[in-house]
Amino acid sequence: MKLAIVTAYPPSKVTLNEYAYHLVKSFRQHSNVSEVILLTDVTEDQANLNFSEQGVHVTVKKCWTFNSYANIFSVIKAIKQTQPDAILFNLQFMKFGDKKIAAALGLLLPKRCVRLKIPTIVLLHNIMEQVDLNSAGFTKSKLLQRIYTSIGTTLTKFILNADIVAVTISKYVDILQEKYHANNIALIPHGTFELPKEPTYQIPKGALKIMTFGKFGTYKKVEILIEAVEKIRARRTVDLEIVIAGTDNPNVIGYLDTVQQQYSHVPGLVFTGYVEEADVPIIFEESAMVVFPYTSTTGSSGVLHQAGSYGKAVVMPDIGDLSLLVQEEGYKGEFFDPTSIDSLADAIEKIVIDPEYRQELGKTNYKAATAYPISRIADIYVSNFNSIKERKNK
Repeated sequence: MKLAIVTAYPPSKVTLNEYAYHLVKSFRQHSNVSEVILLTDVTEDQANLNFSEQGVHVTVKKCWTFNSYANIFSVIKAIKQTQPDAILFNLQFMKFGDKKIAAALGLLLPKRCVRLKIPTIVLLHNIMEQVDLNSAGFTKSKLLQRIYTSIGTTLTKFILNADIVAVTISKYVDILQEKYHANNIALIPHGTFELPKEPTYQIPKGALKIMTFGKFGTYKKVEILIEAVEKIRARRTVDLEIVIAGTDNPNVIGYLDTVQQQYSHVPGLVFTGYVEEADVPIIFEESAMVVFPYTSTTGSSGVLHQAGSYGKAVVMPDIGDLSLLVQEEGYKGEFFDPTSIDSLADAIEKIVIDPEYRQELGKTNYKAATAYPISRIADIYVSNFNSIKERKNK
C-alpha cells in the first residue's frame, strides 16, 4: 500500500506536526505499507526524516501553504502525481488556515479524494461541538460564537464525506452519529508516541522541576502555574523550578515573551523555547510532574500520552476531554479548578510533598500509555483502509 498522509510535519509550526512525525515513524515500519507519501506544508527547511529504525521510503511533497486559497488545487495535483493507494488526513478545523475561506477550502479535500476513488480516512482531532470558543480564544462575542458554530457544522458535513472519520474520544462518536446521522465514524485512540522501557520513577537530585509543555497563549496560559508555584514557595521551604517548554500559539505571537518580562523577578523560571524532537525525552525525564494549565480543551492530549510514556505524575484541570481521557484510557492525576490559583497550588503541593504518591501516579500513567502504542494505532488505520477497499470492490 502506498499511503499518503496530508498533514503539517516538522519543522512546520502548524498544529499536529509532532503527531504526524510519530504516525510516519510507525507507518514506514508497517508490513503492509510499501511507501509513505507526505503531502505536507511548505517550509524553508527539509522535513525531519531522521529515523533510527529501518523502514520503507518516505516521499515528501510540499504542496500546501497555511491560509492559501489554492491548497485545494495544489494538494489534488500532488495526489494525482504520486498516485497513492490510500490517503489519511491528519486534521483539525484550522489545519489549513485561521482564515475562514482558506480553512473551509482545505476541508473540502477529503470529498475530492473520495471522488477520485481513493480510500480516504480523516483523523479529526477535535469537533466544534466540544470546543468552548470563549475559553479557547476564538471569540467572546455570543453572536460570533453562533456564527462560528454554524460554520463548524457546515465544515463537519464536508469532512464527513470521507470514507471513514476517525476520532479519539468516544463522546465524539456519539455526537457525530446523533447530530449528523453519520455511520462512518470510527473510534481510534490517540496512541502513545514513544514507549521507552519502564522508567525507574526516580528524578534527578536538586530542584523539583514542574513542567508544562505545548503552544501557549490561547486556552493554555502559564500565569496560573507560575503564581501557584509562588504560593507553594511562600508556605513551604522547597526547591522548585518551573519549566515552560514550548512556544507561542501561532495566533498569539509574543505571549511568552510578555510573560517572561512580567515574571522576571520569579526565581527558577525557565523558558526552553521550541523543543527539538531529540530533546523531548530529556525534558520529560528530568521533570517531577507535568502540569496542564488549560482553561479549555480541543481534543485528545498528546502531551498527556507523552507524560504517561515517561511515567510522570500529572496535574490537570477537571474539564472536557482531559476528564474523558482519564475515564476511558486509565490515566490518573491530581485535578484542579482552572479558575483558581489556590486549587492548582494545592494539587501541585500534594505531589511535591509525597514522593510515593508521585511514583504511584507515574506507574499508573505508564500502564495506561502502554495500552495503545502508536504502532498499534497504525495497525488499526491499515485495517480500516483494507476494509474500505473490500467494500469498494464488492
